[in-house]
Amino acid sequence: MPFKSQAPRRKFAQLLVEGKISNETFEEWNREFPRFIKPMTATLVQTVPEGPDWMYEVKLDGYRALILKSGSHVQIRSRNDKSLSGAYPGVDTAAKRIKADSVVLDGEIVAIDADGHPSFQALQHRAAHPRHSIVYYAFDVLHLNGIDLTRLPLEQRRAELQPVLKESGLRISQELPGTAQQVITAVQRLGLEGVIAKRRDSRYDAGQRSGAWVKLKLDKHQEFVIGGYRPGNHGIDALIVGYYERKQLRCAGKVRAGFTPHVRREVFDALKPLHSAKCPFVDLPNTKTSRWGAGITVDEMDEMQWVKPKLLAQIRFVEFTAEGHLRHAAFLGLRSDKDAADVVREKS
Repeated sequence: MPFKSQAPRRKFAQLLVEGKISNETFEEWNREFPRFIKPMTATLVQTVPEGPDWMYEVKLDGYRALILKSGSHVQIRSRNDKSLSGAYPGVDTAAKRIKADSVVLDGEIVAIDADGHPSFQALQHRAAHPRHSIVYYAFDVLHLNGIDLTRLPLEQRRAELQPVLKESGLRISQELPGTAQQVITAVQRLGLEGVIAKRRDSRYDAGQRSGAWVKLKLDKHQEFVIGGYRPGNHGIDALIVGYYERKQLRCAGKVRAGFTPHVRREVFDALKPLHSAKCPFVDLPNTKTSRWGAGITVDEMDEMQWVKPKLLAQIRFVEFTAEGHLRHAAFLGLRSDKDAADVVREKS
């Protein structure tokens, strides 16, 4: 019995028979199974768009990942095309149960607590949080049984999720009912990270930030590049982090909160092979005073251990100061699913 997921192939074959599309167009849709598709990204906004043309989802706090299944072979790839296969055995096992000959899913790997709340820290330190479940939430289908779906409207792509994922153990990122404000209020009440809004008719623009998908962060945090640290007990006292602007690494400040002794040692071990005598930031030293959080003075420069800017840290913060430094910043975890050169200051 054919799966419902065969519908795209039948649909385009019928269009070809009816003369509504050319052989060339059909061949373009009927592509070979892709090795990787660079994920589409959302634009940061301060106000969520309203109206029936938009659908809303929870902004998940995890690792963006593609699942690629061809026959019995399954791969999990990060947003920067690094293999995550084997790192999340439960997701690997569930992906093998997908009801399709071949498929590419876009989604997020998330650590969920007993109350259903996602935790990036628990995802980072899974051994220390054994009660959290590691799950995959799919929110899009990009390729299915030999057919490229990226030019179909989002609603049509999402219609394929349920039959494909049924009984696999993979979850679907569900559409949130209600107006934009009702959705925001509900997400705030649950203490979740934010809201994603997507145009229902949007195609999948691989690797692009087209504006058809937008995100509202209710709890400010983003990834930053680690360019150095202040040595201390258990290896590090504080991280020195920044972001790229016109291909130059600029300092966003020092991050001291959010660490346990175990995490300090873990981060130190990850940074040690990257030690460098050269400061990677173009704007340091950047202050004459030593007030904590205001920047780094000339005298403080000698206290720092610089590193090659390759590792990323997820940081929660209240706001950027007028000087461009993080206020009340706290470390959430290291992440390897993005390239350091792609990290910029997120602005809305």
